[in-house]
Amino acid sequence: MTAATSKQIEATIEKERGKLFGFIRRNVPTKEEAEDILQDVLFQFANAFESIEFMDRVSAWLMRVAKNRIIDTQRKKKPQAFRDLKIRVPGDESGDALSIEDMIPDLAGLPLPDEVYWQNQFWDEIEEALDDLPEEQREVFEMNEFEGMSFKEIAEIKGEPLNTLISRKRYAVLYLRKRLKNLYEELTNNV
Repeated sequence: MTAATSKQIEATIEKERGKLFGFIRRNVPTKEEAEDILQDVLFQFANAFESIEFMDRVSAWLMRVAKNRIIDTQRKKKPQAFRDLKIRVPGDESGDALSIEDMIPDLAGLPLPDEVYWQNQFWDEIEEALDDLPEEQREVFEMNEFEGMSFKEIAEIKGEPLNTLISRKRYAVLYLRKRLKNLYEELTNNV
């Protein structure tokens, strides 16, 4: 691996890390698991870098690898039946353990399966729509919305005028509104 290749890999990882971690974190239960998957994806990217012929689509490639890695992780987990889970209560001298079923909290307020379905549909559509944006617009939108950066911070990093960045985000938002209009209407009709 040449020094130039190494720098390209580092630059790409720096650019994509925040968005990729956010995507993974939304799809796994713990931050630690998300960090593990992120490291695996980035390692796989570094190893496959020279064979990736479509460098303009790296973001999509990383998302696909992350999605596959999340699915693999979920498949490896063995579900444990509630009736088999027991917890000893501290201070209880009887030595009896409570089953998890006895301790399940009220599930009111948790999302319903159809809500989870629509959330997944929404995020899939957003990812596809973001991939269709021009790179400058997508970057500003992601940095501001997903990474929580202010336009001033983005301007310092990019070395571009504040008004230019605000315009790029505006164009991105207009495009996303238009692109996601049908999904929004479908969502509001099914809620």
